Amino acid sequence: MEQSGTSALLQGAVQDLASDVVSALRGGDHVRMSGTGATDDIEGNFALAAVRVLGADLLLPHVLFPTPPAAEVLAVFRRTVEAFPPRADAAPTVKWSHWAMSRTLGRLDPSMPGGPAADRPAEPDAGWLDEATWQVLTHQLAVLAPLAVPGEDCAVARAARRRPVDVARGFVRAVRRRDWQQAAGAGRWLTQLEGVPDTLGLEAGLDFVELMGGSDPRVALQVQAARVMRAAGALV
Repeated sequence: MEQSGTSALLQGAVQDLASDVVSALRGGDHVRMSGTGATDDIEGNFALAAVRVLGADLLLPHVLFPTPPAAEVLAVFRRTVEAFPPRADAAPTVKWSHWAMSRTLGRLDPSMPGGPAADRPAEPDAGWLDEATWQVLTHQLAVLAPLAVPGEDCAVARAARRRPVDVARGFVRAVRRRDWQQAAGAGRWLTQLEGVPDTLGLEAGLDFVELMGGSDPRVALQVQAARVMRAAGALV
């Protein structure tokens, strides 16, 4: 029962953060980070854990618009990166999530040593994606949706670019299975890929995903991110 309660508190903290990011994406404003200023050790640990779950997307509005993040937001993000290094035996998605956070920190934190080179931490291996079925590929890419940002050139993004039709198939499958988080993450990737079939109807598909799953802030975050990036691409 205690573990269930802890999970519920963490889930609530993640949803609060995701809501803050969605608000910033819609308004082009700074991320506010509701409830992360607590000094209590327990609440502070929940805040760091919630940031770790959300990953690099916490600072996504500042990458896309771009604007400098507030000092307190950057400090929490930095502490999270330092507090949760992946173990050697961690899953590839965990290693890549940490890589994305470290890279984002290097981009946005002027105090990072090493100048511009600091935003290029060594990439983990992504070879497992080359042999993945289209179902597994879509699932893994949805987990790693924070890597789907304009101009990102990493092994995961290159794997996605090689298989746009497979990602499109995965998007349709996720919608049919009513897996709105996976559908939203896959849809975000599709906005960054060339060779996506026109018959997919991605824009209408994202509208449907938002309608059906938008009460979940993490779904809304992915859909709104896709829209911002799609609109920016149309203006280029």
